[in-house]
Amino acid sequence: MAKKGKRKAAPGDVATNRSASFRYNLLEKFECGIQLQGSEVKSLRDGAVQLKDAYAEVRDGEVWLRNMHVAPYGPAARENHEPERPRKLLLHRREIERLIGKTAERGLTIVPTRVYFSGRNAKVEIAVARGKDVHDKRRSIKERDQRREIDRALSERL
Repeated sequence: MAKKGKRKAAPGDVATNRSASFRYNLLEKFECGIQLQGSEVKSLRDGAVQLKDAYAEVRDGEVWLRNMHVAPYGPAARENHEPERPRKLLLHRREIERLIGKTAERGLTIVPTRVYFSGRNAKVEIAVARGKDVHDKRRSIKERDQRREIDRALSERL
């Protein structure tokens, strides 16, 4: 019987984008800071964030995270934030130039893979990714099923 309910993120993570590794081949990962408002930080600490359709883009020498949904923080009332506003990512100039070079290639995009806290600072892990073809997705599903069968067989054996 399948488990019901929301899947938990990895320990220490606020949110993970599990569909990113299924939809894309993740080529290179970067850790970056994120510019947030006060009520957004409170929502992040509550785990009220969703990365499913989020992506990053480089515009005017700055990296912006778009479509990341951070739920409004209840007690903030009037001073709340807009849930899907663009948020600036904080990277070194060299890293931004490297991202510009990578995304200039055809078929490459930048996707966030996880959000977490490092000390008191919120961090986002982004990855340069290439979209998978349909047969690649089928191969991923097949490998996952085979891994499950092997694990099942080993657990029965023990």
